[in-house]
Amino acid sequence: MATIYQAVYRRASSLFCRLHSTYVRKMRYLNELKEDDSLCRQAQTSGAFYLFHNLSPFLQQVGKKYLVPQLSATEMKRILEKFKETEQWIEKSVLIGCSDEHVPLFALDLGALEKSDIESELKGSFTDLWKALFVVDGKDSPLLASAQSLLRWHDSHQYCSKTGQPTQKNIAGSKRVCHASGIIYYPQMSPAVITLVSDGSRCLLARQPSFPQGMYSSLSGFCDLGENVEETVRREVAEEVGLEVESLWYSASQHWPFPSSCLLIACHAMVRAQQAEISMNSLELEEARWFALEEIMEGLKREPGSSKQDDGSFLPWFPPKQAIAHQLICEWVKQQTSQPA
Repeated sequence: MATIYQAVYRRASSLFCRLHSTYVRKMRYLNELKEDDSLCRQAQTSGAFYLFHNLSPFLQQVGKKYLVPQLSATEMKRILEKFKETEQWIEKSVLIGCSDEHVPLFALDLGALEKSDIESELKGSFTDLWKALFVVDGKDSPLLASAQSLLRWHDSHQYCSKTGQPTQKNIAGSKRVCHASGIIYYPQMSPAVITLVSDGSRCLLARQPSFPQGMYSSLSGFCDLGENVEETVRREVAEEVGLEVESLWYSASQHWPFPSSCLLIACHAMVRAQQAEISMNSLELEEARWFALEEIMEGLKREPGSSKQDDGSFLPWFPPKQAIAHQLICEWVKQQTSQPA
């Protein structure tokens, strides 16, 4: 009897926790907003808004910190009225999340308005997303990245690829519909791998021509159609640095907005120390080399602004904490320093 009672109690406790889970309630509320246009339109009147201008997020500098302000619906209405725009502009926004208190969060691009006028009115500046991710708080960077990706997707999917007719977004921005054909378009991410290669005592980092000066990162590349993750890792390492992967394992994943919205699948890969001579593909990389543990630990301490030396060269530095490449490097350091001497 006691066993039956305990089983019933556990099931009841589990159900209670699920019903009162903040996360579950948030996810179900967001799903309702995506599916119900009238509910989402109503939520826009009480939500908070992140502003963009031609896909650049709006930031405010307070001392040495950069903040990502949330504007209330009332403040948005005031700004639109000041610039002689109607409230219907708010329906151009896209839903990007909600707070634990169920305050819906939206992103709105004001690219059709004069940038300097908005910056002056709100006492801040629209900043390139790549730069913004280096300076904002870690909790804000994923929200900015997903917001910009969603805004970019809507901007590039204005017309149906089959009929050429205009598509229409739902209020939340979770889809676009071609009413001529009935086709529904959903935002998509392209899968890509990012791989930290090691030979056991060193790790391999590389530079692309587009990187900021001095920055090195893990190897990365998009999955080809029909490939699994393991095949993509092996191919990319072979293509970019001429090495054959002996073993690999998954670490984590991250949405990344560059060059367009993609899902980064982060892995570690091992190559044989006896076959670790790099043969770099100069069409894809500017430089690739092995780093010893000491170099990596010094580079992790280095800020981008302190990387330049008197002779004009740059000491190596690595992606910011918000990037999954940083996590891969830190995991490798932890693994190296935990090994017995």
